[in-house]
Amino acid sequence: MSNLSAPAKKINNVLALEKITVQDIEDLNPFEREYLAETATQTLAQLKGTERDNFLNKIDLIVPASTKTAIWEHNQSVINQAVSNYMGKYGVMPNKSAIAKETGLSRQTVFKHFKEYKHHPEHTAEMEQFKFMAPNVLANVFKHALNGDIKAARLYLETVGATHKQQAGTVINGQNNYIQINNTKLSQENLAQLSAEQLSQIEDIIMNR
Repeated sequence: MSNLSAPAKKINNVLALEKITVQDIEDLNPFEREYLAETATQTLAQLKGTERDNFLNKIDLIVPASTKTAIWEHNQSVINQAVSNYMGKYGVMPNKSAIAKETGLSRQTVFKHFKEYKHHPEHTAEMEQFKFMAPNVLANVFKHALNGDIKAARLYLETVGATHKQQAGTVINGQNNYIQINNTKLSQENLAQLSAEQLSQIEDIIMNR
């Protein structure tokens, strides 16, 4: 314990500052920096609400980008879970105060997260993951359409934009089991003759239009 007393005192002095800057930690050696990171992490885990906000503001200038990302992901996760639990129990969307109480975050943090999450890089990355899976979903819809599912055929055409481009000329005929776009008729048999490579090319064009 005596070996930790000097570093601990040094780190405590740093954490006692109102706002910690890069200059305040530039003389710390690797061991002391690690000790500071561990102490800050433990402290943050114990804080809630406004106290948590104040501590994050104190260390903001020395927190690496990866840690800020982890904090955002934590906030996103607990807020999502709180909303899901509340709606499952009460059937309505919770207000910001209810979310704050459930998550241990401050109301200000919850409000800020909702206001800014659409523009956060991590949210964009999450949406890209969903977009990445879109061709698989569209392929399944297409398969159902080939098997005669008229609802799937209609959804497929709406997804690719055919019904918007030629609203009046697009007909899905359930009795004759074909799709007509202007003067072109695509029957189930016609579509079934397309190769896997051709279908893949169609999907690539659709997803990159």
